[in-house]
This record gives sequence, structure tokens and C-alpha cells, in this order.
Amino acid sequence: MSRVLAICVVLTACAPAAVRPFPVTGPLLVDTDTTPVSVPCRPDPSEKEPARKTCAPVEYVSPFVWDQVDKFLFEPLSRVLSFEQWGEASNANSLDEVADSAWFTNRVGDKTVTHDELVRGRCTAEDMLPLAAEVKDGEWVIDHGKDNGSTPGFRVKVPGKGLYLLKADDTDEPERASAASVVGASIYNAIGFNTSCEQVVMIKKAQLALTPGLKLVSNGGVSSPFDDARHDKVLASSTQMPDHAVRMQASKWLDGLPVGPFTYIGTRKDDPNDTVDHEQRRELRGGKVLAAWLNHWDAREQNSMDVWEAQDKENPRSSPGFVRHYIIDTSEIFGGDSGGPELTRRLGDTYAVDLGDSLVDLLTFGAIERPWDVRDDVKGRERFHFFSADRFAPAKWKTLYPNPAFRRMTERDAAWMARKIAHFSPADVRTLVSAGQFQDPTDAEYVLQLLLSRQRVILQRYLTRLSPLGEVQVTADGAICATDFARRRLIAPEASYRYEVVERRGPARAAVPVRIGADGQVCFQPTHGAASPAVDSDPSRLVIYEVTNGTAAGALAIHTYDLGPRGTRLAGVVRAPR
Repeated sequence: MSRVLAICVVLTACAPAAVRPFPVTGPLLVDTDTTPVSVPCRPDPSEKEPARKTCAPVEYVSPFVWDQVDKFLFEPLSRVLSFEQWGEASNANSLDEVADSAWFTNRVGDKTVTHDELVRGRCTAEDMLPLAAEVKDGEWVIDHGKDNGSTPGFRVKVPGKGLYLLKADDTDEPERASAASVVGASIYNAIGFNTSCEQVVMIKKAQLALTPGLKLVSNGGVSSPFDDARHDKVLASSTQMPDHAVRMQASKWLDGLPVGPFTYIGTRKDDPNDTVDHEQRRELRGGKVLAAWLNHWDAREQNSMDVWEAQDKENPRSSPGFVRHYIIDTSEIFGGDSGGPELTRRLGDTYAVDLGDSLVDLLTFGAIERPWDVRDDVKGRERFHFFSADRFAPAKWKTLYPNPAFRRMTERDAAWMARKIAHFSPADVRTLVSAGQFQDPTDAEYVLQLLLSRQRVILQRYLTRLSPLGEVQVTADGAICATDFARRRLIAPEASYRYEVVERRGPARAAVPVRIGADGQVCFQPTHGAASPAVDSDPSRLVIYEVTNGTAAGALAIHTYDLGPRGTRLAGVVRAPR
């Protein structure tokens, strides 16, 4: 009996797996995590409001030193002591995309993003600050010193505009940080993340009015006065302009009640809408590829922010509401300094403390040449330090210290982000770089060429293994169309792309004619069977179209339901590895 059972098991294992169809309802396109929810109220007295109550999540405080110790020591130790299963992202929908949510909004691809929208990023036309010549003396009131962080700054009240945090450049890196902050935010926003409104401003001291008695708190928790001497020090530490103005980066204060950073692991326990572990979210996992493109080695929880958006805008501490999740502060991209050339030259290639690399170097007596061993500043571009495309390997790229979501990124997560990045044409990237307002056009051209080179390396790596076709849809005329992002960016010569579509209807196979359009578009007309009494979800209606593009990349299987005279229902896609 046991022998018969064993034979059955073997035969079952060897038999082809039955196709598991996607539901006829189709993909989830909009998450429900922006649905207002109520949070229990709690006493939250302040000096001005001793009876104040807050009905919102509790603010999470993330000390920089503790986060480093946790990611370098305690989290790796917990992994050793536990059985960890990674798997695919939990929130990828049936089209291998992510739904619009409180974390991410599909922007590129859903509509044409204009030149002005790319440049402004999250900012609206009303958010844009006036030129220095249009600001009266004393018109911008400093009401708070900048707490925490390594970059000095202060907050100002701008009449008719609201609150903005002004942060200094570094005199050793003129313009780099302010340009990086604006360009980085514009790119993150265009991809789909929530960001702050960032812009470059020129301002003179006379146009600023300092509120007496201000305090600021350092990273170590030490409070000190923000007085005129400290104000002068901040202005002196930024980029000085020929007309005695100071160049700074301006971040508009986020609307709503800030409740601290989000973590890249786990969930926020006091947010009823936060139900997917953050390390399982595709947008955070795939964010590693975007960070690698920009060399955003500082992508960590301290550079994020959760904001409670109450339905009652007049009472931001009230319920109901929901939490929106932001990526903030990209000022360290394009070659930011991490406190000295020895560590800075290693950024992107290894962690600040990387036991794996250290052990290999020890065992090989340093015989292996590392990218940072031969890397040096480019003469005349020292402000960008070691930002380069030389030896750039996106799959091996690393942040300053381990990021739990990045560490769990799969090939599918990375390919999803690569398809997003492929949306940006050279003209788009040039527009985005222009938002940095470099005074020397050769600086802008230098950054542009590096971004284009790094973009191409990313696309060559991640659009050549899984099918590069994405954004599948049924058009108004009933055709099924997709975009081949590898062909859109000509990752291989044009002649390499030869498309075949095979229709699978039960055991039957048939070739389907293909229409090749501009900008990577691929379309075909699905066939329809006779009218059927079967319900829409009946497996007999399932039709799968396997699409290949003639390269080594795997096929894309598009699952549909043939609804007869009512057309085709798109249900999902499956990417086969090559």
C-alpha cells in the first residue's frame, strides 16, 4: 500500500500544475486605507492647553543612534533566532502592480505628467515662494529653530503661504544639498510616493524677523537658544549668492498632525488601517531600486513621516481620520557626505559596518579590489563627492545601514520599480534636474548624465529577466495593450524585439496577430467564443494570452475572461522567469 501511495505522490508531483485563475472581479486598484477611522482619545495637555485631548495615533520617536544599533545588531540577531520566510510582496495586485493607497499613488503611466508638474513635484502653484526681490524686510517670521538632524535651519511663517522649514546648504558643497532635496523629492513624487513640497529659495537676513526666546533641541536631546548669533551661523553655513542673498532649501510644513516616522518593518499598532507589514509592501521593497538610482544611501525611517489627516481640518487632533505616509529629506543624494572621505567613498557599496565584507577582506587579506578602493572625487566636481556610474551594480547597492524592506526585495519588486523608472525619458530627467536650479549649467549636465547612465544600468539589469511588459489594459475598442518598457528605452537594438502572442483556451493553442505601436506599445485583439450560459467566473471562460518580446526575458501570461458579446475582462498577469 505504501508503495502505491509513493507512486501516486511521484506522479502527482510530476503532473503539470493546474492553472489557478484570478477572480473575475479583476485587480485591486484603490486600497481602502484612506478610509477615515476613529482612534481612542487620550489626555494630551500642553502649556497653552492644559485640558487638551488628542484622538489620533501616538507620536513615534525614532532616535538615530538607536535605529542604527537596532539594524546593525538586534534585528540581525532576531533573524538568526527565528525562521524567516520572505516570499513575494503582500500588497502586489493581480496586475503585478500596487494599488493607490495612503502610501503610494500611481502617477506616471496613468496620465501625462507635464513639465511644470515634474519641476514642482508635490508643490502646487500656490505653494511656490516669491523671489527675494518680492519679499519685504521682516516679512518672513522665524518661529522655530530646526530640531534634530545634521543640517542647520529654522522654520518661517510666510504670509499667505504657511509654514516652511528652511535648511542650509554646506559651504563645502555649495548648492548640492538644496538641489538634491528638490530634485529627489520631485523624482519620488513623480514615481508615486508622498513627499513634502520642496523648492530652492534665495533670501536675505533683513527679510527675516527672529521671534525672541526660541529654543531648539539637538540629536542628543540638549536644548539651547536659537538667538541672533545662532541665526547668523545658520545663514553663514549656507550657499552665499553674489547679491548677498543666501540660497537655502525650503520644505513646506506637511498638512495635518505629524505622528512621527514610519518603520520599514512591522505596522503602526494604533492605526487601524495599517494592516500590511511594511517590509511586505512592494513600494517600500522596490524603493531600494529608486534609492540606488539616486544613491539615496540615507533612506531610513528617520527620513519618513506619518501624518494624521483628520476629517475636521480645524481640529487636526480629532477623529475620524487616517494616516498618510511620506518620504522626506533626500538632501543626501548626488554624493552627500557622511562625515569623512573614508566612509563617504564607500556609500552605496557597503554598510557603514558590514560584517560580511569585513570577513571576506580578512580571509583574503584584502586581495579583492573593492569599488571604493579605486574611487575618487572628480576634479571640479568635488561637491558631488563619489557619486558616479562607474562600477554601479544596483542589485548589490546598499544603504548606510540595513533597511528591512530593502533587504527583502525580490526580483519582481525590483522589476516593478524598474518599469516605473523607465517612464522617464532623457528629456524628463533633464526637466527634473532643472528643478535643482544649479547656477552653473555644467553641474546640471554632470548630474543629468550620471542619472541617465545609472538609469540604463538599472533597466538593463531588471528589464531583461522577467517580462518588461507592464501596464496591461483593455482599450475602448476591446484590444489588450501593454507597454514594453525595455523597447521604450531600447535596452536592446530595435530589431531584437519580435512579438508573439499565443492564445490558450483550455487545451487549444492559437497564434494571435500583434500590432506594434510607438513608445513600446504592444496590442492585440482577443477573440471571443459563442455566447455561453456559464457565469462570468466559470473556468470555461478563462483565456490566457502568452506574450513574448523576442528577447531572453520571460513571457507575460495575461489572464482574461471571455464574456462573449460583452467583451474581455482583464483578471491578472503572471511573469514567467526566463
